[in-house]
Amino acid sequence: MPKMKTNKGAAKRFSKTGTGKIKRNKAFTSHILTSKTTKRKRNLRHSTIMSPGDTRRMRVLIPY
Repeated sequence: MPKMKTNKGAAKRFSKTGTGKIKRNKAFTSHILTSKTTKRKRNLRHSTIMSPGDTRRMRVLIPY
């Protein structure tokens, strides 16, 4: 059985935690920032854990 390949695009955007959960950064932080409040932009900086439904799909892209 050959080794599974990691999807490099996904590997650059997501990372696995020690317990196997997938960590992701939040969207809406790249442009049109003048219309967003300071509080909203500050809260978007923090990373978060991916939802369980998306985590199942990500296991195929990031097997290791």
